[in-house]
Amino acid sequence: MCGISGFVNLDGSFADKKILKNINSKISHRGPDGEGYWLKDNVGIGHRRLAIIDLSKNASQPMTAYDDRFVLSYNGELYNYLALKKDLTNLGYKFSSKSDSEVILYSLIEWKEKAIEKFNGMFAFCFFDKLEKKIIIARDRYGIKPIYYSLKDNLFIFASEYKSILAHPRISKSFNSLALKEYLTFQNIISDKTLHKDVQILMPGNYLEFDTQLKKLSITKYWDYKFTNNPDNLSQKEAEEELSYLFERAISRQLVSDVEIGSYLSGGVDSGSIACLTSKAFDRLKTFTIGFDLSSASGIELSYDERSKAEELSSLFKTDHYERVLKAGDM
Repeated sequence: MCGISGFVNLDGSFADKKILKNINSKISHRGPDGEGYWLKDNVGIGHRRLAIIDLSKNASQPMTAYDDRFVLSYNGELYNYLALKKDLTNLGYKFSSKSDSEVILYSLIEWKEKAIEKFNGMFAFCFFDKLEKKIIIARDRYGIKPIYYSLKDNLFIFASEYKSILAHPRISKSFNSLALKEYLTFQNIISDKTLHKDVQILMPGNYLEFDTQLKKLSITKYWDYKFTNNPDNLSQKEAEEELSYLFERAISRQLVSDVEIGSYLSGGVDSGSIACLTSKAFDRLKTFTIGFDLSSASGIELSYDERSKAEELSSLFKTDHYERVLKAGDM
């Protein structure tokens, strides 16, 4: 999973490592395999690592390049990193790791914000140019990876979870009643608001650029859904073949890892389809299911437990299946 955090003191005061370590500690559960910090003058950037690709220290973060001019703290996985790495190698870049993190770093150095449009994956990252004193923070197209930020009272701060932001001593915990109304209306907060007035979430398919000298923040939408393709000229067979091709390609791209791969299996169509294709690539793929104690359940609640359906699919796909039953005290 990984987690990122950082802040800029806009009054010019030096970044306090104790504060950075404290806000980074709030997301330690996102990265049990390591932590890292980069501090220079009024800027501090942190990282919590869950090692997936390249387990060596060469892939540790924050990752720097060119005498610390460029700094990256990144959470996610880039599915097309090998293709981009080939392009960058042809441009003269030399890599010291096998990680997708280094590919993102050099891509941003080479193509700046235009690199984001080249990325196929799930990600949230902070990229800092020490010379130009500018920060780029981006979120993937669908918003799989979260990133929160706040700009208030000469402080710019960001993190994978807003509990980190609230841990900074200069951030108030004032309640945002408009966000609560939005949640109660739509059963979700669909804007960039959070339940705290001083904290916003970067929307999916957007990147944020912040000039730490001019104290100027701008947000750009780099991607949106397009419904311009007309499927009416496809026969049913052609549509089925196209769907199968795209689905299989999407799954295969996500099977690159230096650690063991498993699959969640709920018993539904979506997780079942993913586990079906993934199991073809591995011998005895590990699958996992969470069920519920139904001893006191009745009515529609009886359908919440899908363990039996998951077990049927596991038997069909010949997976190594594990399940856990949640009780009231576990929630």
